[in-house]
Amino acid sequence: MIDVASLEEMFSNIRETTDWNIDGPMLWGYFFTDKSPDRLRTLTDELERTGYRFVDMFMPELDEGQDEHYFLHIERIESHTVQSLHRRNEDLEALAQRFGVDSYDGMDVGPADT
Repeated sequence: MIDVASLEEMFSNIRETTDWNIDGPMLWGYFFTDKSPDRLRTLTDELERTGYRFVDMFMPELDEGQDEHYFLHIERIESHTVQSLHRRNEDLEALAQRFGVDSYDGMDVGPADT
């Protein structure tokens, strides 16, 4: 789980190094991993019902000996504070557990297209 201190650092870094309005609507991407693409598809159905948009499901380039696994990338335009993003991460972690998905792998952010 991503701790509040890491999120505070992320928000601060974005404010210092970009011209993004991190306090306004941003495009937030969220990532999950699992060995089974079917479990990720089931999770995708649930996430789409709650307003997320499917972006991609892919197998990353694997190092020798690394187990095969898939990434799910979904996104939604949202406004977040450090605390609301921490709650979102907690909710998505719980959702991954509820659907038996290996992990909620975190998020990224970029400007929302206007």
